[in-house]
Amino acid sequence: MALYLGVMSGTSLDGLDIALIEQGEQLELLATHYLPMPGDLRQELLSLCSSGPDEIARAALAENRWANLAGEGIRQLLARQGLQAGAIRAIGSHGQTIRHEPARGFTVQIGNPALLAELTGISVVADFRRRDVAAGGQGAPLVPAFHETLFSHLGQRLAILNVGGFSNLSLIEYDKPVHGFDCGPGNVLLDAWIERKRGQAYDADGAWAASGVVQADLLSALLADPFFAGSGPKSTGREVFNLPWLDGHLARLPAYRDEDVQATLLELTARSIIDSLRNAQQGTETLLVCGGGARNGALMTRLGQLLPGARVASTGAHGVDPDWVEAMAFAWLAHCCLEGIAANRPSVTAAKGLRVLGAIYPA
Repeated sequence: MALYLGVMSGTSLDGLDIALIEQGEQLELLATHYLPMPGDLRQELLSLCSSGPDEIARAALAENRWANLAGEGIRQLLARQGLQAGAIRAIGSHGQTIRHEPARGFTVQIGNPALLAELTGISVVADFRRRDVAAGGQGAPLVPAFHETLFSHLGQRLAILNVGGFSNLSLIEYDKPVHGFDCGPGNVLLDAWIERKRGQAYDADGAWAASGVVQADLLSALLADPFFAGSGPKSTGREVFNLPWLDGHLARLPAYRDEDVQATLLELTARSIIDSLRNAQQGTETLLVCGGGARNGALMTRLGQLLPGARVASTGAHGVDPDWVEAMAFAWLAHCCLEGIAANRPSVTAAKGLRVLGAIYPA
């Protein structure tokens, strides 16, 4: 058995999730820690998602700050658990995605894994996505293989939905390779709209969206984006779905109440998920949800309404805390890299074959 740490900051950029797992015959989550993202660092990381002045130097400075934040969080978690750095075999660090354009042959995650290894005295495995892209794949999503490891024993037509800034599905069935893809925006537009209009970081429980009315013409325009027509493998990011994208649609349509836009954005998230699920898996029996979207009551309710006859629940119903699945996944990916286990799935990313993912930065 060995101990691994996983560090994840997703597209929502609210903070860093750190998970401590024990990997043996079974995987067990032992401890977790969360660090809020400093506001100025969050804004800088967001700005780096598009071109700007002096961006190479700014990215280098931002990733140093990210690594220092991750290092501090790891030290705090280990101190709380009474563990020394030598007890941890490796850290799996996703880093922060600032560009993801597999169609152009690249994906960029920053986080200075060399500095993180230096700060913690623990070997770091990072840069998980680029090997899959080099093999012709999308480089994302990477979590379906982990979802398969956690949940394939359930033995049914199962879908695992992760709703972070963006949403992605993992489809698990008997005698079939795991399938998966990005569905589209998860919380990214919901968070951006409520931050612009109400100065809030997110829509707690989807309450503001629930106060509005879905606007059919706006929803139809949003769903007409070419991304939604593809069946996968496919992945997306802030390069496609962002406030300027939304503003472009709003400029061509009548003015709406702010809460009605929020309601329509929630419906966009729910519809893009369920439409793509129906196209990819017939007769889904259970949809298990993880990520921040699992805490959005309005979204969970709407998913259940759009998928009648299926059980819609949080992954917590099967003993896996929905807030920590992705951080656990990158701890597991570090394990796979060190053991030489291929962790991509060509059925998900369209890579040319199975590949061992990650680059190793020894302590």
